[in-house]
Amino acid sequence: MDPKKSFFAKQLGEAMSARGFEAKPGVLEREFNLRYWGKPMTLHGVRRWLRGETLPSGGKLLVLMEWLQLSPEQLGLNKLDSVLQSPEKNWIEEVGYADREVLEAFMALPVPQRRVVREVILTFARQYQVVKP
Repeated sequence: MDPKKSFFAKQLGEAMSARGFEAKPGVLEREFNLRYWGKPMTLHGVRRWLRGETLPSGGKLLVLMEWLQLSPEQLGLNKLDSVLQSPEKNWIEEVGYADREVLEAFMALPVPQRRVVREVILTFARQYQVVKP
């Protein structure tokens, strides 16, 4: 097993425990997906992070670091830039001022209120067939 991935997994589990969360895949999946705007992670995917089998991509890593208040060095990553190199497009750069203001307000809400707002948005999107049901 890759020592870098093993160290990352150990640090991730310890950071979750330090913040009052059980270091279990179900907990990580739920808490991560509450904070991540992209395609949700699966239970299998986050389990692989906790087992040291894979590392998260750039945007996902940033969400983990913000949530758990960690630096790249604490996760055993020498350079954040090397981890952030990802084929995923940085969509935030294309968001206009008004939408960015809404996104920032959304992110400032407590997690339970964000769930409600997310469901309202997804309901509208499904109604107008913007997203799949």
